[in-house]
Amino acid sequence: MFGFGKKKENAPSFKYDPARHRAIIRCSICTGEQVAGFKDRETGYFTEICLVRNDDDIAEFKRRYGLDSVEKVY
Repeated sequence: MFGFGKKKENAPSFKYDPARHRAIIRCSICTGEQVAGFKDRETGYFTEICLVRNDDDIAEFKRRYGLDSVEKVY
């Protein structure tokens, strides 16, 4: 039975295509806030996936999308 509003924990919410997207962590110089997501290689559009509070959040982002490394962009 399926419940409304429930998501699968391990299912990525974004269709990541390595040929089209680049995985990055966008960092604010002023506040230090970090957001993990994907930047479209053609348009430059950034899709936010999660707020990064610590190294565990980065590890979970990489695990969920099968990434080896993530570039930081300021």
